[in-house]
Amino acid sequence: MTTAAVWDHIRHGRAPTSSRVAHAVGQEAAVLGATGAVRKVGHIEGALLGAGPLQELLTDERVTDVLVNGTAGVWVDRGDGLEHVDCDIGDESDLRRLAVRLAGSAGRRLDDASPYVDGQLTGGIRLHAVLPPLVDGGPHISLRIPRRDAPTLAELELWGACTSDMTRILRAVVARRCAFLVTGGTGSGKTTLLAALLAEVPHTERIVVVEDVRELLVRHPHLVALQARPANVEGRGAVDLAALVRQSLRMRPDRVAVGEVRGAEVRDMLTALNTGHEGGCGTVHANAPADVVARIEALGALAGMSPSATRSQLVSALRLVIHMRRQGSARVVDSIGVIDGDSRRLRVIPALRREGQGYRRESGHGMLVDLGITGDDA
Repeated sequence: MTTAAVWDHIRHGRAPTSSRVAHAVGQEAAVLGATGAVRKVGHIEGALLGAGPLQELLTDERVTDVLVNGTAGVWVDRGDGLEHVDCDIGDESDLRRLAVRLAGSAGRRLDDASPYVDGQLTGGIRLHAVLPPLVDGGPHISLRIPRRDAPTLAELELWGACTSDMTRILRAVVARRCAFLVTGGTGSGKTTLLAALLAEVPHTERIVVVEDVRELLVRHPHLVALQARPANVEGRGAVDLAALVRQSLRMRPDRVAVGEVRGAEVRDMLTALNTGHEGGCGTVHANAPADVVARIEALGALAGMSPSATRSQLVSALRLVIHMRRQGSARVVDSIGVIDGDSRRLRVIPALRREGQGYRRESGHGMLVDLGITGDDA
């Protein structure tokens, strides 16, 4: 009866809302009881407003990713890597309805004419969905759940991400206003570490953060967060990261942070860091620090920059590479490297590398000391 009442609203052109669901359930409160009514509201909201059969997984505080591989099943990451879970997602048509509804909740279009979507749901959950025939086995849905808290460097140290000596080094990087990139693979903890480092910025400074989809949670009193906007269903109104980076420079920032550099915005980021905005930072996907220069060159090519022009900008804009990696269920600071060279030959020279429970000094350690990054005064 309750579900039928809600669907009656839908058939009459009235979109389901939390208040309408609550009103419909309230009509049966005498039968369901207080606890039963609350449970019923949650069930219907999950089916009509939330993520349906995935809703329970999204509310699990341990879950960071939910992946639906069509009708083949559902996988989640609770911190120990991906694991298959029992979840009744229905048949291919049920899954398509869920994907389309989630896309609609993100203000995006998903149909045969627009068979993939990237958007953001309520609560900052990042949505990606793709429909057949681009993918086999039914619609595929990927959900990335943002952290519900923002751990500090001290907390990351307690969790085993780094040693106390490395914590002092990282604080010195921020205090000395060295521009840096946090690198690593998917799920290695890049965003978490960047947020913790930005929280160490003195409260007298203004930070402007630019992101494609907002993921950074930073404990700082003077933070401006800019988020890119995709095109609407008519294909208009898009604002990309490159445009936002340019806008950020007009907002009187002391530091500019780009949440994830993955396209032509690298040109604007490098330009920003070469115009007096010391201490700027960002993240880049890279499997190893040695790959960073080639990765930046490839992104520069997307912006129409030659390799030599990209290297020339890079060497004067960024000084350090802080690399993250997964170690079992933990995300750890694996190494720190120094960017050195010129427009003809540029490389990342390792300075500190994780070894056992500590860090081994590498050939670039003296360069780190020359930058004043010793950790003694942090």
